[in-house]
Amino acid sequence: MDRALLIGVSEYDFTEPPDGVPNDLPAVRHNLTALREALVRGRVFAEQEIRTLPSPYLADTGRVLQRAAKEARGLLLVYFAGHGAIPSGGDELYLQMRDARVIAGEHTVFSGAEKFGDLMATVLATSAARRIVVVLDCCFAGNAARVWEHFEDKRRVAVLMSVQANHRIDAGDRHTPTPFTAELAALLGEGGGIELPDLLAALRRRMAERGHRTLREDRWEPQLRADAGLKVRLGKGEEPQGAQHPDPLVPRPVPPGQVSGGPDRPPRPPRGGRPAVLAAWRRTRAEPRERPGPEEPPPVRRPVLRFALPVLLALGLLGFGLYGPPGLAGGDGTHCVPPLELRVLTDPDLEPTVRAAADAYLTSEGNTTDAGCRRTGVTVYSAGSSDVVGALRGHTGDWQEPRDDDVNPQRDVGPQPDVWIPASRADVDRVLDEQDTDAVAALEREASPFAYSPVVLAVPQQIAVDSLEGRTAQSLTEMVRDLTARAPDAAVRRPDPEFTDSGLLATVGLYGAEGRAVARGERLLDQDGPPSPTAGELLCALPDDDAVDDRTAALVPEFLMRSGVGCDSTTRNRRMAHYPDDVPGMEPVFVRVRWSGGDRDEADRDASVAAFHDWLSGEGGRAVFARYGFRSADTRELLQPEGASDLGMMYAPAPLDESAGRDAMDRALRDYQAYGGPGRVLFLLDSSGSMADLWQGPSGGPGLLRQSLGGLGTADEYGVWAVADTGDGPYETLLGFGTHRTHDAQRAVDTRARVRDAAADPHAALLAAFEEMERRGSDGRPQLIVHITDGEHGERLTGGRLTEVLDGAGAGGVPVTVAVLGSGGCDTGRPDRRIADASGGRCLDAGDDVGAALHDEIARTGTGEG
Repeated sequence: MDRALLIGVSEYDFTEPPDGVPNDLPAVRHNLTALREALVRGRVFAEQEIRTLPSPYLADTGRVLQRAAKEARGLLLVYFAGHGAIPSGGDELYLQMRDARVIAGEHTVFSGAEKFGDLMATVLATSAARRIVVVLDCCFAGNAARVWEHFEDKRRVAVLMSVQANHRIDAGDRHTPTPFTAELAALLGEGGGIELPDLLAALRRRMAERGHRTLREDRWEPQLRADAGLKVRLGKGEEPQGAQHPDPLVPRPVPPGQVSGGPDRPPRPPRGGRPAVLAAWRRTRAEPRERPGPEEPPPVRRPVLRFALPVLLALGLLGFGLYGPPGLAGGDGTHCVPPLELRVLTDPDLEPTVRAAADAYLTSEGNTTDAGCRRTGVTVYSAGSSDVVGALRGHTGDWQEPRDDDVNPQRDVGPQPDVWIPASRADVDRVLDEQDTDAVAALEREASPFAYSPVVLAVPQQIAVDSLEGRTAQSLTEMVRDLTARAPDAAVRRPDPEFTDSGLLATVGLYGAEGRAVARGERLLDQDGPPSPTAGELLCALPDDDAVDDRTAALVPEFLMRSGVGCDSTTRNRRMAHYPDDVPGMEPVFVRVRWSGGDRDEADRDASVAAFHDWLSGEGGRAVFARYGFRSADTRELLQPEGASDLGMMYAPAPLDESAGRDAMDRALRDYQAYGGPGRVLFLLDSSGSMADLWQGPSGGPGLLRQSLGGLGTADEYGVWAVADTGDGPYETLLGFGTHRTHDAQRAVDTRARVRDAAADPHAALLAAFEEMERRGSDGRPQLIVHITDGEHGERLTGGRLTEVLDGAGAGGVPVTVAVLGSGGCDTGRPDRRIADASGGRCLDAGDDVGAALHDEIARTGTGEG
């Protein structure tokens, strides 16, 4: 039997700030009626096979979903329309139900929402349906593609998404269905049937013809993910009289060489029972895995086990092994005892390499008995680096026995590891320095890493430095400035610092040795929407747009220059590695994790861990890490230098930065997380006599300042100084530093700002501004100094005075945006341009739309909510 479940959330209980969703969705009310009618009219489903669920609560949704999945035997269609939300990494999608709220917290903030990964793993995976189609009509629907890609049973699951990843969409007219569902219903209701690829093409064509755009003003393009062997036809043509409907429970014969529409199998046992777990495990371990050749890039997959955890947890993974299939045969037909299984947790960027190493170890001579049996099995999985550090640092007890949904390492990280391979030795220090005194996990770290890879600035070849010398011996900030000088439209991106160590190590370099240049470092990046979760995914996403790929440098570990992306290498822009001398490199280290109460097989497990460690740090592991582009941890030289120069790598760049420090990584992560919060802005308004002709109107000094306040909110802190030396100092305070309502701040500027019969001393005022911002602390919050001036500084910004200001601008870490009310003020070599450049800020003059550009600069720092 077939089943369709149509979920449409048009009404939400919580729509007010600070925790509510943006608004109700009146258009969604019409979706369920229109789609149900289309499914019946197009003969996709019979009336009794369809159930609609208008504005359900999360608990009701789960119950009805489970029932639909249990009943379906042929085709199961699950449709959702409502609000969609994504975390900062963009690697998951949350379908927000009626009781949805967004509560700021340490990890999961989307209360009252169905996590798409959980829906795939706990509902769809347990259904006996032969073919499953999920249709999502919500903001960020395309982010479901990543979840689908890491789902083990995707051969029978297709996901049709209303929009591409990381895009928000308009719900349309409140009196009609949403734009995507209106077109979907029109197509399905035509009759005659349509296959999914044809349906996608028709949807894209109709959306383009009607001029639909996403809220980022990009083309609105629906997406589809489906296995090549999955054939799904929605709807039926006219049937001849006397036609019989085949019994959906009876497998149909499939001619040789033809792939059926989905695996024909009997209903599975209830989830959580041992037979289901062992069947899933046997299927995973028994299927052969194709290995890349020496020069073939390995596929980038990030199968974080959170999607499979409901199955794995049925075994109660509390410090003992998960065993492989019984009855494996040895080389001479010997019946082998199931091998002990090691669980190896690693950084997401390292997972493809560690997985390849584990695959090689499984069949190595050292892991094979004389009878041809395996001594040990190895399961490799990854999870976000900050999640792992946090769990090992303060939640090992919750890992053994989760107490609530807020803190659950088994769900958010994976099963308790026997071995942890972080990408930096500093991660272990971060855990041990603050680990709970009652921790139930003990870490035993090897003294030295077993491989090394610097984090490089991978620059498109056409805008890279030509000379080898120009690609080393500079700070990251200097390299980026040189890059933008050569190519003004160049951009820089990095992976998510919360998810992978490569992103966090790059952030250490961006923020500087003492972490004082947070705002300046973040302003060096050009990133619309959330960052890519991993460096591999970043490099794989850039070729989606040739213009972006041609001008965008990526902060990634060097080994990915050789081995790391799964996208088509012929579409990628060739890149050259630049080696900043202040960005720490990746140093994977082997860590044994011992769990309290996990001593049932301690001796055997210790022996298995030791054997795997010896192989990984010996010639076997060295060969795998060489093939994947790593360097020696001792000499820092490439393990496989052949062909490196053709890939944009240098054999022995010098100097390479030392290891990352524990405090530097913790500080960088803390500051990165704080950067999205309220900002601080200090305005310096030139009020000297020379400004008299540039004072009135919206383009005058006070007018520009007044307009720019719209980019700041009630949580932002800011103040305004009038810069004119009247004998009482280089400035007077027009608006005290603190939080303000926009209307009050604008009124203060209107009533207090006036031209003074005095000269400005920008030298003294800027030095005072640097001290003021430093005094307010470097806590990671966005900061900015704005100097609005006519650029007429006379002798006050020359010689030693200018040098002193430039030194302060470079050392302070706070960007300075200078708005020069006149032409030529930002020409190369002019003082205001040099100050902006030294600070990592921006210089604006008559050649720019000063008002709009200044508002944008301030909006990047402020929250814009008030």
